[in-house]
Amino acid sequence: MVDLTASSATIPDTRTTTSAKAPRIGRGGAALAMSAPAIVLMLLMLIGPLCAVIALSFTDYQLGAPSLAWIGLANYQEMLDDRVFWIALTNTIVYVAIVVPLAVGLGLGIALLIESGSSLRSWYRTIYFLPVMATLIAMSIVWDFMLHPQFGLINALLASVGIEDYSWLQDRRTALYALCAIGIWQALGFNMVLFLAGLMSIPRHLYDAAEIDGARSGWDKFRLVTWPMLGPTTLFVIIITSIRGFQVFDTVHVLTKGGPSKSTEVLIHRMYVEGFEFFRSGYGAALTIVFLAFVLLLTLIKAQLAGRRVHYT
Repeated sequence: MVDLTASSATIPDTRTTTSAKAPRIGRGGAALAMSAPAIVLMLLMLIGPLCAVIALSFTDYQLGAPSLAWIGLANYQEMLDDRVFWIALTNTIVYVAIVVPLAVGLGLGIALLIESGSSLRSWYRTIYFLPVMATLIAMSIVWDFMLHPQFGLINALLASVGIEDYSWLQDRRTALYALCAIGIWQALGFNMVLFLAGLMSIPRHLYDAAEIDGARSGWDKFRLVTWPMLGPTTLFVIIITSIRGFQVFDTVHVLTKGGPSKSTEVLIHRMYVEGFEFFRSGYGAALTIVFLAFVLLLTLIKAQLAGRRVHYT
């Protein structure tokens, strides 16, 4: 006599397996269909133009020319031999080295002062955030009047304490540092808001626990609680400020146009001059690739070094 119960237990239920696989295929197809517009948009707006710029950097194309020729690494070789390129790279590095630590440090300090205050917090946040909301080109024009050697506000204030007028933007010894001061002023409010968000996310009970453990002063609480807990925010602020520092263009183009004597020439402005004033699109594309590679390398190095010491909650 055959045991039908045992035989039916050994036979796999193909209907269950088939029905289990069907929803997976359906969900995968639906996910691909929903993400397809974003993928197409990314290809058209990001990856496509980037590939076009990379290909253009190996040609001698000039804006408006009917044809172009493949010249390989000639643009990059010319860049290495170009004295103005090295001046622009040096000025950009100096600008970033000055603006980033001061903008980050002052932004953190102002955020701590506002957070520790008991009144007028919204007013102070608005005042310091105004430079971020304003158009940088318009603010550059205002700074041009403020730094004017004859009737500028800065020289008027210095004259009131007995200091003679000075040509801040016309002297190659001070022009770049004047632009750095404007860059710090412009980045300060944005960094302050980011640090305020980081401060408000710190649990209050950590300060109570630190006080029980003997951290009485504000410095002890900052060193033991605030600064470690601000690790992710600080890393983000440093990277964002560095990238924005390398992208400086508006103030240079409006105030100095790279002068005097190339003392304020930076990479982005050099790209603009080569591509849209000299119409050397191929060489401008090569400058763009070097700029992107340099910024990407800097971001990866900072993330690798700082990420090891960041405390994520």
